[in-house]
Amino acid sequence: MRHQAGAPPDRSGDIATLVSVVERIRANVERVIEGKPDVVASAITVLLAEGHLLVEDVPGVGKTMLSKTLARSIDASVRRIQFTPDLLPSDVTGVSVFNQETRSFEFRPGGIFANLVVGDEINRASPKTQSALLECMEERQVTVDGTTYPLQAPFMVVATQNPVEMEGTYPLPEAQRDRFMARVSMGYPVEAAELAMLEHHTSADPLDDLEPVADAAEIRKLVGIVGGVYAAPAVQRYVVALTTATRASRELTLGASPRASLHLLRAAKARAAMAGRDYVLPDDVRDLAERVLAHRLLPSVEATMAGRGTSEVLRGLLAEVPVPEPGR
Repeated sequence: MRHQAGAPPDRSGDIATLVSVVERIRANVERVIEGKPDVVASAITVLLAEGHLLVEDVPGVGKTMLSKTLARSIDASVRRIQFTPDLLPSDVTGVSVFNQETRSFEFRPGGIFANLVVGDEINRASPKTQSALLECMEERQVTVDGTTYPLQAPFMVVATQNPVEMEGTYPLPEAQRDRFMARVSMGYPVEAAELAMLEHHTSADPLDDLEPVADAAEIRKLVGIVGGVYAAPAVQRYVVALTTATRASRELTLGASPRASLHLLRAAKARAAMAGRDYVLPDDVRDLAERVLAHRLLPSVEATMAGRGTSEVLRGLLAEVPVPEPGR
């Protein structure tokens, strides 16, 4: 599908650079997060696609450790926000404070002002505080008292979330879930990985010896390379066909938004580049569809009663929507 009229020139050198940096980051993260290569790859994919990542699972499986390890692997500004019921929106965005000496208001940035923001247990904060993230995540800016402050690139929110049925949690609003490019689940480690964790992580904090292997400037360059990855018209139509199918499904009361289509294509471009290609394949889209789309969908009452969640419904749609043939 790559060698068609209108395809951009060969960019193999840039792609090779990207693969090299990605391998450094991946190896560094996997020094701490053992036995979860797919989760690590998803986190890096979202970073290069300029998205935000939602990590959902029960407590104690390494959600926050994944976030902190990715942040530590990149020499960039990092802030951590612990979301609690009493957290205020101004704690996230910042606040204007009156300076008695200058007789003027000064802006004091909140926790969102960093390249990588780790939002721990995001669904333990009230909906009002959660909504403070909407402008930050979509427009990459903060508006306080009528003044807009831009957020520096790269900017990524890695948020952890406990299952909504656990005590003291608030469900994320649909608008906020839609701003997360992908959702991943850590899951329990396999026995070998858990034994390795017991051996290596009990005597010292594994983050203590972790050094950055990339910086913000490199990540900005890689993001630019990903943006230039070629997606054939047939692949773009396939993305739209998948999201359209979710909107028409009787098993879903809320389908994927146009933003979801954009996120899916961006993530597919990042996945293609990480695989050493400067063009997107339909398989890139298929393999990412569940992680990018499932958390945005709402099942119908009938689907819920039948025990079919959004992931199951989405897998059925993936089987029904025709995959583009090579060269078309």
